[in-house]
Amino acid sequence: MKTNRVAKNQNMTYEGGRAAPAQKPEQELTRAVASCLLFENTFYEKGSDIAVRIQALAAKCSAEFVSALAQKARQEWGLRHISLWLALDLVRRGGKIAADTLDAVIQRADEPAEFLAMYWREGRRPLSAQLKKGLARAFRKFSAHSLAKYNRDGVVKLRDALFLCHAKPKDEEQAATWKKLVDGTLESPDTWEVALSAGKDKRETWTRLLSEGKLGALAFLRNLRNMDAAKVDRALVEAYSRTVKWRGVLPWQFISAAKEAPWAEPILEPSMLEGLNEHKKFAGRTGLLVDVSGSMKYALSQKSDRTRLDAALALAILLRETCESVEVCTFSEQFVLCPPRRGFALAETLAGSQPNQGTYLARALGVMQEQVRDLDRIIVVTDEQAHDGISLCWTRYGYIVNVAPYKPALDTSGGWVRISGWSDRIPDWILVHELEEAEN
Repeated sequence: MKTNRVAKNQNMTYEGGRAAPAQKPEQELTRAVASCLLFENTFYEKGSDIAVRIQALAAKCSAEFVSALAQKARQEWGLRHISLWLALDLVRRGGKIAADTLDAVIQRADEPAEFLAMYWREGRRPLSAQLKKGLARAFRKFSAHSLAKYNRDGVVKLRDALFLCHAKPKDEEQAATWKKLVDGTLESPDTWEVALSAGKDKRETWTRLLSEGKLGALAFLRNLRNMDAAKVDRALVEAYSRTVKWRGVLPWQFISAAKEAPWAEPILEPSMLEGLNEHKKFAGRTGLLVDVSGSMKYALSQKSDRTRLDAALALAILLRETCESVEVCTFSEQFVLCPPRRGFALAETLAGSQPNQGTYLARALGVMQEQVRDLDRIIVVTDEQAHDGISLCWTRYGYIVNVAPYKPALDTSGGWVRISGWSDRIPDWILVHELEEAEN
């Protein structure tokens, strides 16, 4: 079986295809951020190396650009760690923009302490005035429930972060809450973690949490297997699924839940597809080409069994729903034309379409041009580490959706537009891009 090879030439991708010429720092930084889980190793690069590269790229960009990217990463792409890492660059520079960015990207109660752990990663040092201001403003957002939920032991404790930034409460109620945080007397929140750790009957506890609407979308997905193990009434689970607010939950999160609890697929798939129908449709015929090579099966993070292939399959499900007409294909050693199924069936079909071996994108595109006619656009979902590079795009629109942060990217000057990451907003971006192109 052929394996993915590392290229020695700096003008090549890791697998040996011709790489793109040097990009502007803003372009490189955006691509690295959009597809990065900070400090996590990838198939080709160590997480620490990626973090250092992002730090170096950020230093070459304006503070305004870094701030906007950090906020986009947090608010649109849902990336917590990388947005804090970018905010750290602004804190090093100083200025009011650092405080404003921190306030914008810190949205969860454990993040002030997490940011300080990053800040002291290379040794303890004093907090700047703008850092204190940003943290202080962020602290005012959090309710007693949020603070109690994330009041954990760690490198930096929440109470220490509160002391260090000298935050001022917005009212007497918040002042009382903060005093309890400092004194260690905050009431435990009624979360599923707390309820189960109390040692009560698991079936009774899950039933109560469901009946009282106490499980959020992600908590519901992550605990389907646990609820079934506790013999919770499946009819109750199914009824609860119809009340969950699924906005912001990505297809790959549904895929992960279905892997853990296959019995729940009939419950999960309608909810997933209903959420995807909010997107407007791409006009005309779309060719969707998904990379299923060996490097795509590398885990997204050390704590997760999800892979870049899972991210690609989730994007395929999403993009399939936003096309009026679509031909779905995969590539690795070969080009395979697949039936355009929907939902979980599509992910299963693509994943099993061929062995996960080498990456021959240019060859696959050549076969695709011969076999799939009358396309208006092509969307390739890949980590861009192709052995043979990429061919010219022969359709009106061509997109390379990169689900990895690797620096040597393909040379996409032949009519392709690169999009980084696996956000559920990618179809919206494509629609806006094509509208702008049509107007010009």
